[in-house]
Amino acid sequence: MTVKLDYTWHLREVMATKGMFSTTDLRPVLAERGIDLSASQIYRLVVEVPERLNLKVLMALLDILDCSMDDLIEPVAVGRPQAKKAADGTETTGVGDFRPKRARITGS
Repeated sequence: MTVKLDYTWHLREVMATKGMFSTTDLRPVLAERGIDLSASQIYRLVVEVPERLNLKVLMALLDILDCSMDDLIEPVAVGRPQAKKAADGTETTGVGDFRPKRARITGS
């Protein structure tokens, strides 16, 4: 089984440890480093997990927060979901148990 990798984004927590509790605190310090992002872009960067991230923005964040990449990004291995046990002790595999059953038409 191949392990899928994901990551956890810790920007908000790292900002809090540095005394930055508002997303607007980042805008002027990013601008000092030549990064011009809108307020909504900065908000999404802080509160959501980014799917794509410009390396210049990442380097600026590491400089501003005086941290390493390991502090901001935590790799997480995502495994296959485990089978759940039903009330009668049998294992269920997920949505397959909730699929509708075929109707049988009988002649009257």
